[in-house]
Amino acid sequence: MLPYINKPFEYAASLTGASVDELKLIFSFLLSYPLAGLLKRIPDARPYHKNLFIITVSLFYLVGLFDLWSGIRTILISSSGTYIIAKYLDGPFMPWIGFIFVMGHMSINHIYRQLANTPDQVDVTGAQMVLVMKLTAFCWNVHDGRLSQHDLADFQKERALPELPGLLDFAGYVLFFPSLFAGPSFDFVDYRRWIETTMFDVPPGTDPHLLPRTRKQRKIPRSATPATVKAVIGLIWIFLFLKFSAWYNTDFVIGNDFMKYSLLRRIWILYMLGFATRLKYYGVWYLTEGACILSGLGYKGIDPKTGRVQWNRLENVNPWGIETAQNTRAYLENWNKNTNNWLRNYMYLRVTPKGKKPGFRASLATFATSALWHGFYPGYYLSFVLAAFLQTVAKNFRRYVRPFFLTPDGQRPTQHKTYYDILSFFVTQAAFCFTTGPFVLLTLPSSLLVWSRVYFYAVVGVAASMVFFASPAKPWIIQQLNARSRIAKAEQQQQQQQAQAQQQQQQRRTLSRESTIEDPIMGGGLPSDPGGELDDVVREIKEEVEAMRQRGVGVNVPTGQDMKAAVEDKLGRRL
Repeated sequence: MLPYINKPFEYAASLTGASVDELKLIFSFLLSYPLAGLLKRIPDARPYHKNLFIITVSLFYLVGLFDLWSGIRTILISSSGTYIIAKYLDGPFMPWIGFIFVMGHMSINHIYRQLANTPDQVDVTGAQMVLVMKLTAFCWNVHDGRLSQHDLADFQKERALPELPGLLDFAGYVLFFPSLFAGPSFDFVDYRRWIETTMFDVPPGTDPHLLPRTRKQRKIPRSATPATVKAVIGLIWIFLFLKFSAWYNTDFVIGNDFMKYSLLRRIWILYMLGFATRLKYYGVWYLTEGACILSGLGYKGIDPKTGRVQWNRLENVNPWGIETAQNTRAYLENWNKNTNNWLRNYMYLRVTPKGKKPGFRASLATFATSALWHGFYPGYYLSFVLAAFLQTVAKNFRRYVRPFFLTPDGQRPTQHKTYYDILSFFVTQAAFCFTTGPFVLLTLPSSLLVWSRVYFYAVVGVAASMVFFASPAKPWIIQQLNARSRIAKAEQQQQQQQAQAQQQQQQRRTLSRESTIEDPIMGGGLPSDPGGELDDVVREIKEEVEAMRQRGVGVNVPTGQDMKAAVEDKLGRRL
């Protein structure tokens, strides 16, 4: 650690109440902005200079700022071990060996951190969690590069590494300083395209007015504005976290004063505890993403609809999507996006045999990996186990209950759909604030204590829902849905028949007019076969009457003068 570097942070800690390491972590996020600006200004033709700059800054963060000599050792062991495994091992088990190696190494540090029980101190486990995602993805990308293109999905083809990268590029990828401590994670292909600036190539024929603005000969577009926006919003999230965490924290919910409130008020406090915790992650992820944007790595091309440059390649969270989520899928998809992508692409899909759809084994392996990746606090496992059941219940409701609030064809909402959406919002938010409570409390006694103080409402709701969908009620619901579906199909077929009848009628009228024009001297403008035309018109009238009867309309086939009037109306002339 640099001499006296702690002095300003100790003074700031005495004013804010935050720990010294927490303030230094925020400082490192903010310092990454001007350093990322310098990184972008290194000439594009000198990628090795960029790599050296990245490595130097990360070493300063680890040693000069946090005195994490052990952190350097940890990163060196994981990254060098992974590189050796990817280089010298071949075959289908290589990625799994790499996965076991880096996850096992991180698990040791998780245990050390849990035993030390110093949550206010920054250690290497946060950086190692990001590194595990990078290194396991790296092994799979190298493995895919050794396979035939015919055996790969589109995503694998895009990410595959046919050749092992050089050590300097690999070190720069591992130690990319804007995302060193808190992410976001990304694949080596993205890093290589960024450092070689091929990421910023535009498709041929792109409108020159839509090309992103750059400075001088640099290919990386200007990104100061979107990066600044991310930084400002991130600081606002951090400020809100400091305020709300003073009102809603773990000490309050496990204290005796918590029980002085009504049940609904206790649930509200539990929700606000989760919200206050999420504010911290919103702030950290916005700050780190902004630094990545300023470096250029957040570039995602030009939006073909708006013509504007997109900078959301490494977006890790969508706060609005989470806070307004009406179902589990929307909630989870908007949270920690890059970790979700990693779990999906390098676990969920990888344990699924080729040619088959992911099933229970894939889901179980994914949840187990996510829990192990986070650490060994019992609260993590309570949250993930309950979340797995919650997701299953939510799928059942969406599959078997939601269709009743849509039209039978499932295309449009009914007038009651709004009430369903409102109820879904409250149920989703209440269920997740209960489910994520142990994730914040961490320990088993505290988690069970808080759950008991709200009468295990989410556990009871999940259990009741699973019993309901395992009962005879489920076949009855399916029967009702099938009946609605049959009605919708019948109505659709009837509409198609009516459309065909109208089309045939229009064709007959057209033919009738054409025959009259082609032979104007026959019968003073009459068609060549007036008897056949009258028969066709009468037949059309009878078909329309029969169709109306099938719809329940009480009508009869016209006769006498009524039939004559109907025929004249069809022909458009008097008989």
